[in-house]
Amino acid sequence: MLKVLSSNSAGWLFEFALSSVLYLILFYLNDWLTTELIYGLGVHWIYLPAGLRLFLILVFGLPGAVGISFSSFLLSYYGAFPQDLVACIGIALISGFAPYLARIFVLNNIQLEPDLSNLSLQKLMMCILLFALLSAGLHQWWFSIMGLENTGTINHFLVMLLGDILGSLLLIAIFKYGNQLLRNTRKTAR
Repeated sequence: MLKVLSSNSAGWLFEFALSSVLYLILFYLNDWLTTELIYGLGVHWIYLPAGLRLFLILVFGLPGAVGISFSSFLLSYYGAFPQDLVACIGIALISGFAPYLARIFVLNNIQLEPDLSNLSLQKLMMCILLFALLSAGLHQWWFSIMGLENTGTINHFLVMLLGDILGSLLLIAIFKYGNQLLRNTRKTAR
């Protein structure tokens, strides 16, 4: 029993740490690549980490959500947001758990298997749209509740929604074509 518990704990910790580190890395890469595409505080026209958040949470579930929340707290508290503990905790919880809520909804209502074995393009698009709606809506609601300057408007919501959708689609395309390129490279090396 103890051996099973420790291996599950180790797996949970690995998924948490991997989610946290990957999210941090892609956040800074996105920030560097899309510096000119920032609309406002926390709002990007293209936000690649949105796709990674969805992917990590679809694959890892709760450990992914907690890992992303942990990284989001650090990014918010030590980044561009005011160092308000309550605001940063809210941002972190929304960043990690909006896609988790989308995951729960999709697993229960769209008959997506937990192992993603029946993930189709249509189901993936529904996941992306639902996640982007939840994420943008909850973030902008929280920003307005916290009184953050130049945030919380319908325009901020729409740009964040579009940025999350575009970032998710772009990241999926990068994964897909990167995988295809890797397969082609392996075939020519033989």
